[in-house]
Amino acid sequence: MDDILHALSFVLIAGSVFLVIILAEAAYLRRKQVHNAYDLKESMSNLTMGFVYKMVDGAVVAIFVTQFYDTVHQWGLQYTPPNKWATIVLLFFITDALFYCLHYMMHKVRYGWSVHATHHSSTRYNFSTALRQNFLIDLSGLALLWWVPLALIGFDKMSVVVAIELNLFYQFFIHTQVIQRMPAWYEAIFNTPSHHRVHHGSNPKQTDTNFGGVLIIWDRLLGTFVDERDAGKIVYGINSRQPTTLNPLRLNLDEWFAMWGDVWRHKDLRVLWKGPDWVDQAYPRHASTT
Repeated sequence: MDDILHALSFVLIAGSVFLVIILAEAAYLRRKQVHNAYDLKESMSNLTMGFVYKMVDGAVVAIFVTQFYDTVHQWGLQYTPPNKWATIVLLFFITDALFYCLHYMMHKVRYGWSVHATHHSSTRYNFSTALRQNFLIDLSGLALLWWVPLALIGFDKMSVVVAIELNLFYQFFIHTQVIQRMPAWYEAIFNTPSHHRVHHGSNPKQTDTNFGGVLIIWDRLLGTFVDERDAGKIVYGINSRQPTTLNPLRLNLDEWFAMWGDVWRHKDLRVLWKGPDWVDQAYPRHASTT
């Protein structure tokens, strides 16, 4: 019960901060006469999805993950860093590196994309877009790809909870067009609004780039980095099966059901682990229009 109350408290506190920032950004853009940056119905849909996502996430973490974590932990390395600061530094870097891997997979594998597409489906880019999340990321088991390695290494459970939540908290602040460029040294190391705008673009130079969470160094090291100045005009949204609804439930479930529909239609389980658009290339006569 304490774990559930802690999760709910975090959601309420973080949610209040996010709401104030969203309202401030919307008011600022309105004063600057930036038209169409916000749409009330879409923003309400995004807020609803964010709330449901964190409720499900908090419940899953409190009821299942924290118990599962202890079981996994005892079978791992049970590594203990030499001191508190070493623990903080290692946990920060490993948590962020694992996010890069999970994020990359969610773009390259249909099973992951069926959940992550929700976040990319908005044709607007503002702070409310950060909350456009799919509650299936926990129920599908994808989040375990982030948790399990940290447990196997041996990090303390509550430290991991804090590290993951802070990583996601930071990422909220890079979903804006108000902030243009940060200092050069910061842009070289950290993920920024400029870098993440490219990630949300749907043009060829923009797709599948800048996967980092807090740090952008993984993208620079692994060849997935594209500077906004080299990316061309950014067009937000997704290239195929772009939603035409603002219904939060459909935005969460349509791509998921489209994936399973393709598996059933073609009797081909490869749909699950191939790329998001693989089925349209493998079965061009029956390309999905969902």
